[in-house]
Amino acid sequence: MALYLDSAIASEAEIVKHWGWVKGITTNPTLLAQSDTPPEITLKKLVTLTNGPLYYQLMAGDKTAMLAEGKKAFKIIGSQTILKIPATPLGFEVVANLSSEITCSVTAIYSAAQAAVAREAGAKIAIAYVNRATRLLGDGIALVREMASVLKGSDVEILAASIKSPQEAAASLQAGAHHLTLPLAMLQAIATHELSQKTVEDFAQGGIGLE
Repeated sequence: MALYLDSAIASEAEIVKHWGWVKGITTNPTLLAQSDTPPEITLKKLVTLTNGPLYYQLMAGDKTAMLAEGKKAFKIIGSQTILKIPATPLGFEVVANLSSEITCSVTAIYSAAQAAVAREAGAKIAIAYVNRATRLLGDGIALVREMASVLKGSDVEILAASIKSPQEAAASLQAGAHHLTLPLAMLQAIATHELSQKTVEDFAQGGIGLE
């Protein structure tokens, strides 16, 4: 299992780098637009702030341009590249063309059948937008569970995104997600519980430690 930062803000990547338990960074076009530098500069900075994967989502609208964009991203990011390619007929075709050269993920999956196509196209990661799927389909956790069933026995891993609470994060993992990507505030939230802090304070009041 791995936990990723969902952000393109370098200062946030610097924070989680010091934590030591966040294993990579995921970006998307909206997040890159929030950065104060052009995407290429942002990606070059982010890759220096993680030892793990850096996800980049293709934006081009036709096959030739998508293939070129994927190869350009790989030149910028290097071996840490994981391309995010939309779960569309064109996207699956691009995955089938690039997956032998560059690690590919399929993003915005909304059915177990699409997860099966992602596997056959050569993707290594299938991405589900859990909370968004709950809003659009009724049950994002069920989607993760169905994807896990279809992908069982394969080497395709599920990355759960669009997580809005610690409970939803845990439920996604229990349903079969291998990894989670979360914004900074949610990473902080899953590491925090008021009873943990209260327990620490109780020990501090009545205990003694090494000097």
